[in-house]
Amino acid sequence: MSLDPQLLAILACPVDKGPLHYVADEDLLYNPRLKRRYDVRADIPIMLPDEATIVDDAEHDRLMARIADEGIAPTFEA
Repeated sequence: MSLDPQLLAILACPVDKGPLHYVADEDLLYNPRLKRRYDVRADIPIMLPDEATIVDDAEHDRLMARIADEGIAPTFEA
């Protein structure tokens, strides 16, 4: 199951308030500006800053390549 499109349209990073990218098959929301990933567990986005994972450069590059290759749009236009 994936996140509801209406929910995605309003989801923002709790730290910088910017848009996120939803990588559904990896159950994560990604903020490329801060290199933070927020997990989605049981279709619930875990949006607490303390629960976010800071990714390294290699993981950032991998996620950005997937986002570009698959045309994953941000949750909203900033």
